Amino acid sequence: MIELKIRKLRETATLPKQMSDSAAGFDLTADLTEHVTIKPGEVALVPTGLAMSIPHGYEGQVRPRSGLAFKYGIGVLNSPGTIDADYRGEVKVILFNFSNTKFVVENGMRIAQIVFNQITPISIKVVEELDETERGDGGFGHTKLK
Repeated sequence: MIELKIRKLRETATLPKQMSDSAAGFDLTADLTEHVTIKPGEVALVPTGLAMSIPHGYEGQVRPRSGLAFKYGIGVLNSPGTIDADYRGEVKVILFNFSNTKFVVENGMRIAQIVFNQITPISIKVVEELDETERGDGGFGHTKLK
C-alpha cells in the first residue's frame, strides 16, 4: 500500500473517495463557489480544491466517470490526464460536453475519478534496426477489418 498525502486548498474541498472496496478509482469532486455551466461542445476546467503528493514512481490518472458519460455525455477531454509525482498544484479536471444540451456542474458533484499506477523506469537506447514482428510497420487500419 502506498501513502498519498493530500492538502485541502479550501475548507470546502472533499477528499477523493472509493465508492467500493474493489473500486480501482477514487472519485474527485468539484470544489466551486458557484456552479459551472458547460454548453454543448465546450470545455471547462473544474477545480477540486486538492493538491497531492503522489509518491515517486507513481502517477495519478484522471479519468471520466461512466455515469456522467452515459447519462449526460460528459467526459474528461485529455483522458486519461496524468498527474506526475512531482506536481504540487491544484488538481483540476478538464471536462468536455459531448452532448447536445448544457450541463451544470455543482459544488460537491462527483466529476471524475483518479486511478494511481506504478511507473516502470524506462531506459532509451538508440539502435539501427528493430526486431521483426508479424505486423511490422502496419499502421492504423492494418488489419483490414470491414
